[in-house]
Amino acid sequence: MRAVILVMDSVGIGGAPDAAHYGDLGADTVGHIAEACARSCADSEQRAGPLRLPHLVKLGLGEACCLATGRRPLGLEHPSHPAAQFGSACEQSRGKDTPSGHWEIAGVPVSFDWGYFPRTVPCFPTELVAALCEQAGLPGILGDCHASGTDIIERLGYAHMTTGRPICYTSADSVFQIAAHEESFGLERLYEICATARRLVDPLNIGRVIARPFTGTPGGFKRTANRRDFAVPPPEDTVLDAAEQTGRDIITIGKIADIFSHRATGLNKKAADNDALFDRTLEGLDQLCDGGLLFANFVDFDTIYGHRRDVSGYAAALEAFDRRLPELLARLRADDLLLITADHGCDPTWPGTDHTREQIPILVACGQEMPTIGRRSGFADIGATVARHLELPPLPHGAPF
Repeated sequence: MRAVILVMDSVGIGGAPDAAHYGDLGADTVGHIAEACARSCADSEQRAGPLRLPHLVKLGLGEACCLATGRRPLGLEHPSHPAAQFGSACEQSRGKDTPSGHWEIAGVPVSFDWGYFPRTVPCFPTELVAALCEQAGLPGILGDCHASGTDIIERLGYAHMTTGRPICYTSADSVFQIAAHEESFGLERLYEICATARRLVDPLNIGRVIARPFTGTPGGFKRTANRRDFAVPPPEDTVLDAAEQTGRDIITIGKIADIFSHRATGLNKKAADNDALFDRTLEGLDQLCDGGLLFANFVDFDTIYGHRRDVSGYAAALEAFDRRLPELLARLRADDLLLITADHGCDPTWPGTDHTREQIPILVACGQEMPTIGRRSGFADIGATVARHLELPPLPHGAPF
């Protein structure tokens, strides 16, 4: 009896009821990708034709989309009833970034408002920048604005390498991001500066400080897999804490450990991309003891394709993930529970480069009988269900399905 949570980072399935409040009324990550693929016979060198996700559709992805929006995306219709239980969920937490979504999935909705930086230039408080430069021994910073990570690295990367000033920027999320060249600046030095920044932004209630290392030369800068998130810990115990407190085996994949500030995250396996993350997930499941929990994040959907508004790339990534699902399903035991879900949206057809406030799918594979999941009013129902399945103490939030 084990539990597995796979988070397809940013794979939203249609605007949340409060999407208009966030400027996201009409956003629909999966639906709009499916529509774009159906319109084109040759999208790019990466892929061609309608979106093909046979295994996710068999698990109920198209039906989950229908629960969220009232329609099944083009190409995701299923001729018969899905082979697993499915549902959709609306987020209770405020905001639309990664910690809020993951914490709520793990049973802890965020009831407070995160701190954000204004859309001004400069965007960071003068005293914050001065303290960072003094405490980290920096000659100054570059950027100091809202920006796309890849764009600002390309624009300021050479100046960073010649001046020794790190590139600091933010987005619509509650983040303070620091980009630096791994070789000319140093990876460990970047991490040390981020740790300093983490302490300095705590009074501003900023959710994450993110180290964004890159390599290369002007015209060919490339972000590396050595990203690290310095997040605040969840305000309450999550299903991970409940598992740790009862001595359960815990394996986390990708950036889950960073998101939960390395609290109750057990053995963490990192990897460079979705395909390698799937390999680590399979390895982790093979190692996972009875009664254990595996929690994985597949970040490429969001970081590489959603934020960069790459529709074809996002579609190809979804299809690649789908092709590997049978490997995971074949490893499940009769009494295991698999939940495939998301944390927010990042509609690549939507204006801007930020996350979108969307509902998420809940796709469940389980050897036991399970009632219909349907539409859920909070992500925390996922954590509550995992706790019940693993016979952990009930969590304070969420209703198990």
